[in-house]
Amino acid sequence: MRPYMLSETTWKSIKNRKIELAVLPWGATEAHNYHLPYGTDILEAEIFASQAAKQVYEQGKDLIVLPAIPFGVNSGQTDITLDIHLNPSTQFAILEDILATLNRQNIHKFILLNSHGGNNFKPLLRELGLKYPKMLLISCDWFRSVDKSNYFDNDGDHADEMESSLMMYFAPQRMLPLTEAGDGSAKQIKIKGVREGWAWTERKWSQITQDTGIGNPRKATKEKGEKYFRAVVDKIAELFLETISVNKNDLYE
Repeated sequence: MRPYMLSETTWKSIKNRKIELAVLPWGATEAHNYHLPYGTDILEAEIFASQAAKQVYEQGKDLIVLPAIPFGVNSGQTDITLDIHLNPSTQFAILEDILATLNRQNIHKFILLNSHGGNNFKPLLRELGLKYPKMLLISCDWFRSVDKSNYFDNDGDHADEMESSLMMYFAPQRMLPLTEAGDGSAKQIKIKGVREGWAWTERKWSQITQDTGIGNPRKATKEKGEKYFRAVVDKIAELFLETISVNKNDLYE
């Protein structure tokens, strides 16, 4: 049993501990091209959280990783079979109940480790931060923590070379060979402001991609996945350590 993973921890071992940080991995259940499983985002969230927590726990810090939330915002994919959608208001309700529990039990530092691009927790944590002023609430996207252009040849943001390389490294048994993958080609929106990134509208997944992937995965390798994985884990572990060490009332310098 890993003592920093709540799902593997017993009441006997945890009841007298003083938890310094709670981490909540949050993924999504959605199609990932033809070769990656629906649970890719969940698996990534759990593995990054657990490996970073291991580093921090072994340095004498007591933190706990909560069980991952498996569903995310998939409002642009409602016609893709079994892409499970949660409304942001549902996410808010889940978060509110979890934070109420932590706050009541004097666990006042919380990191939400997001693994899905459709999730946006900033406005939710802004509102909940007013309700729980004693708490330090942080959200982070692991996929933004390290510049992936230093590790991969082809850009993309879903079931691409990066995600395929990660899965080849830590869960090859859960994916099909790359020969089964689509090329991840995607249409670009005609509205210039949205295309440039300073305006936004919902992407309609089935209109922009044939295989549900965005980004060509064909150059993915296990070796690329391992290098990127280790860099991301180190970055997340640093965030965990800094969050544990910082004084909530003395955050700025």
